[in-house]
Amino acid sequence: MAGLIVRMLCGCGVLAAPALAATEIVVATVNNEHMIEMQRLTPHFERANPDLRVRWVTLEEGLLRQRVATDIARGSSRYDVLTIGMYETQVWGRQGRLRPLDPPPSYDVYDLLPAIRSGLSISGRLYAAPFYGESSMLMYRRDLTERAGITLPERPTWRQVRDAAERLHDPKAGVYGICLRGKPGWGDNMALVSTMVNGFGGQWFGMDWRPQLQSKPWRDAVSLYVELLTRWGPPGSAANSYNELLTLFRAGRCALWVDATIAAGFVSDPVGSSVAGRVAFAQAPYSVTPQGASWLWAWSLAVPASSTHPAEARRFVTWATSREYTALVARERGWGAVPTGTRRSTYANPEFQRVAGHFASAEKKALDGISLVEGALPDRPYQGIQYVAIPEFQNIGVATGQQIAAALLGRASVEQALRAAQAAADREMRAAGYYGR
Repeated sequence: MAGLIVRMLCGCGVLAAPALAATEIVVATVNNEHMIEMQRLTPHFERANPDLRVRWVTLEEGLLRQRVATDIARGSSRYDVLTIGMYETQVWGRQGRLRPLDPPPSYDVYDLLPAIRSGLSISGRLYAAPFYGESSMLMYRRDLTERAGITLPERPTWRQVRDAAERLHDPKAGVYGICLRGKPGWGDNMALVSTMVNGFGGQWFGMDWRPQLQSKPWRDAVSLYVELLTRWGPPGSAANSYNELLTLFRAGRCALWVDATIAAGFVSDPVGSSVAGRVAFAQAPYSVTPQGASWLWAWSLAVPASSTHPAEARRFVTWATSREYTALVARERGWGAVPTGTRRSTYANPEFQRVAGHFASAEKKALDGISLVEGALPDRPYQGIQYVAIPEFQNIGVATGQQIAAALLGRASVEQALRAAQAAADREMRAAGYYGR
């Protein structure tokens, strides 16, 4: 009788089961083109996983790092998936703030390039999955160098780059000799400056962990960096990082650009690049040694220990960094738009080679010739190339970047900037107990 009353009240023969609400996972990411494309393609993931919905929080690189670092320190559950790099993976993974991913066999961890896999692993377990990987290299306008009679070798010296920048600088024609990162930040201007220091034979710390920022390699590298940008760089260089420089280069405003290998696909794409077909690629410049003269990085997806939906978050991370995702981008946008620097299978694909062969070989050579333990000539106590894999480095790198930006703006001499950076680094290391107070 009770069942009959219920059926009469609902106006149906059988009560409909309530629909289960989809679980929402929140992904924090950076505002670059590959990540924006991932957001556009997320409905494919949601259709294949109808029990999940993805909400995006997209931030400028510096703000992303600040927000994510704050959440990690507080153990906040605001985000289920974080976009981080190798530095955060090594530091936070060892602190127990990230969950190991342990992807299924179908993911094929060993398809990942060895340097990338090593940089995102701790004791053989993957703690972040690479969305795209990168080293650094020189991109230059082949049409301009040929017209000027300039020949750049496969791996040029910084002296050769300086001379080419001077000769190619033509601001009246709207072309600047060289474009380099100037925006202060440990992952902005210091990503480049650190590799310049390495290439001059320097390092961040000696074996006793004392900062080396007033050493001759630092003075030589930073002096050249300031000279390049103040004499032959675009106006306002102290505000430029990757996104701004990519825009300038694609618009034909830069003759030379040393930056992330991932940019090669964008500057080579006729859709959006006015210089497509006129760009050549070389390995990152050096001075004394090529060791550590190019960086190693991967924008990667990780699951914080504080996530309230770790299994669902791992499912998304596995999808977004899989070979299947690469194939999806190729179908939707073409092989020239796929995220690179992560998988052997991408570089072995004939379709990718056909579209990207002119830059892919230089990109893969840069990634194959580097590792986290590679540094400059002197011995050193730390891992990392353009960063130092210790928690204190973030503050030290930011402070140093600000001082070098001050030198670039003419507010301090190189000597004054490095003296102030040395003092700040020394205070940080003493406070952390690396050596006596």
